[in-house]
Amino acid sequence: MTQSKSNQYKKSTQNSVVDTTYAHIQPQALDEERAVLGGILIDRDAYGVVGDILKPESFYDPRHQTMYEAIQSLVLENKPVDVMTVTDTIAKMGKIEEITPSYVAEVSSRVASSANIEYHANVVAEKALARNIIFVTSIAQTKAFDDTNDPDEVLQEAEQSLFELGQRNGGKSYEDSNTIMDNVDKQLHLNASGNGTTGVPSGYTKLDEITAGFQQTDLIILAGRPAMGKTALAVSLIRNIAIDRNIPVGFLSMEMSNVQVGNRLMANICSIEGNKFMSGQFDPSDWLKYDKYKTKALNKPLYVDDTPNLSVFEVKTKARRMKREHDIKLLIIDYLQYMNAKGSRFNNRQEEVGTISRALKGLAKELDIPVLVLAQLNRGVESREGLEGKRPQLSDLRESGAIEQDADVVMFVHRPEYYHIFQDDLGRDLHGMAQIIVAKHRKGATGDVLLTFKGEYTRFENPEDKNKALPSSSGTIFDSPLGT
Repeated sequence: MTQSKSNQYKKSTQNSVVDTTYAHIQPQALDEERAVLGGILIDRDAYGVVGDILKPESFYDPRHQTMYEAIQSLVLENKPVDVMTVTDTIAKMGKIEEITPSYVAEVSSRVASSANIEYHANVVAEKALARNIIFVTSIAQTKAFDDTNDPDEVLQEAEQSLFELGQRNGGKSYEDSNTIMDNVDKQLHLNASGNGTTGVPSGYTKLDEITAGFQQTDLIILAGRPAMGKTALAVSLIRNIAIDRNIPVGFLSMEMSNVQVGNRLMANICSIEGNKFMSGQFDPSDWLKYDKYKTKALNKPLYVDDTPNLSVFEVKTKARRMKREHDIKLLIIDYLQYMNAKGSRFNNRQEEVGTISRALKGLAKELDIPVLVLAQLNRGVESREGLEGKRPQLSDLRESGAIEQDADVVMFVHRPEYYHIFQDDLGRDLHGMAQIIVAKHRKGATGDVLLTFKGEYTRFENPEDKNKALPSSSGTIFDSPLGT
């Protein structure tokens, strides 16, 4: 989306531009445009200052767009940039009648120095951004007036266009080596003063040893076949992080309702079978446990949105709001295959999933938090035999290799017991156990973590915690939830 579409309504004279596209004059800074071009004409090196800020379409005056294109081509060919070379290039472009040599000379003569060229370039860029916002919103307005258009589709298209504008205009400037090394030094000393977990702790000792916690800006994929316990692990992470450690967590649940999430969380906390929450058939000991632990989930920094089938743009909007209003430190999304990229056109689902995964990685960087996304594996696991055959592989990620490419961490939930495999290659008993396989780790090591799985409670535990127990108020013994 550029201004080229609206340029057909511009009519240039030697000294002014009239645009009849909108009811009033669009944002523009013609003097600053001439100052930028004039600065480059008298000082070729000035282009290096503005080259990353401006594009031809950044200019409002079509003549200035053409002049900047000519300058770009000369710089690309490593040729000198002055009034004569620019005029010759414009002639070769077939536009010498639109932009006369005298106008090029006039632009050059108006500038005495290129000293303030960066300031002028930023003004030009700001006006271009304002025009593009007007352009996008005017299209959305026109479509919204048309009853044949789906308002939701119009909204998605507008949101995507505005997001793309923000991406193009929100670039971060570079930093020199001194600044980089100063940041490294500060972070190193901060990390050294801690316990080795520099990110959001998962609550699982061996997993945190591998990852040092879920790191800021990381896209983390948690994948598995159905019935492996992906959602149970997500609920356990919510419990470990938001409930036990008071670290703010946002959860976008496209599969379960808020009540279902609450039921699973309370089953996890109270050690009550999940099916009892569905039926409401608590026995006296269940009520004792429920009454004892239900307050653990109150006034905790957990924020759940159960809107189904979210588009990636809606995910971004909701995540930004959670970050702005509650400063979430981790976003969990359940799950990737329920997401879509409405407002864009794709040849197949693989392309759409690739767009989604790239957008989620961008979201993690934008919000400076880890984003953990649940995902399905394809059926390849089911067709393979033996202990190693059933072990998930990166190639099993469903629908897109882009998921593997964009992710910083890929973890698999694998329960060999589900496939009637009860012993691993080290001879360890796998009854009631689950493997968390860190198959990709961009910043460090990979490896396997063995956890205790209690499916009836929707809970994963550190194996060393499995023997913990607490007495109930009636004197009976029941399993203690982690962290109590």
